[in-house]
Amino acid sequence: MVLMEFLAPLAVFFSVLVYGIVHSLLASNSFKSLVRRLFGSYTDRWYRLAYNIFAIISLLPVLALPALLPDNTIYVVTYPWVYLTLLGQVLAVGLLLVGLLQTGMWSFLGFRQLVTGGGHNETRMVVRGLYRFVRHPLYTAGLVFIWLIPVMTKNLIALNLGLSIYIVFGAYLEERRLELEYGTAYNTYKKSTPMLVPFLGSRAGKDENVLE
Repeated sequence: MVLMEFLAPLAVFFSVLVYGIVHSLLASNSFKSLVRRLFGSYTDRWYRLAYNIFAIISLLPVLALPALLPDNTIYVVTYPWVYLTLLGQVLAVGLLLVGLLQTGMWSFLGFRQLVTGGGHNETRMVVRGLYRFVRHPLYTAGLVFIWLIPVMTKNLIALNLGLSIYIVFGAYLEERRLELEYGTAYNTYKKSTPMLVPFLGSRAGKDENVLE
């Protein structure tokens, strides 16, 4: 039992890493190009939606592991401070929804591509709204939400660490794609706007183009 309690957080952590590696591979331009060569350009229409569906379904067993494996509580945020953590989580969800709307929700989910065909020249940079403060507001909101969970256990710490590494690594990979897609415009935006933590750099709000 003691051994299982020791191994459980490691199992949770590495399950997240495996999830992150698989999904980073599936999101890469090289893999998308391979799928396009094998099945034709029609895959541009459904790839984003299929990727999102697979991402959600495959994440479910990862999120279930902390509850299924032996665990120990590290801390519990008590009254009245628990209301602050819950308020922070509610705000994080709100920021996530606002960020999705500003990014282009239908495009993010993959429904727009079903209609338009998912061509490479259909998107614009987004530097307005939440994107004036951080380059990846959706990731920032996600990090805030997971670290404000009021009841923290060893397995949840392992889960949060794995998700945080995946989010930061995913942000770097996404930025490589954005640099290739938007070139100098994105590099200029990158220099003036912090990646995940607001107010660590100058705000980039002068250009009202959108990154969808």
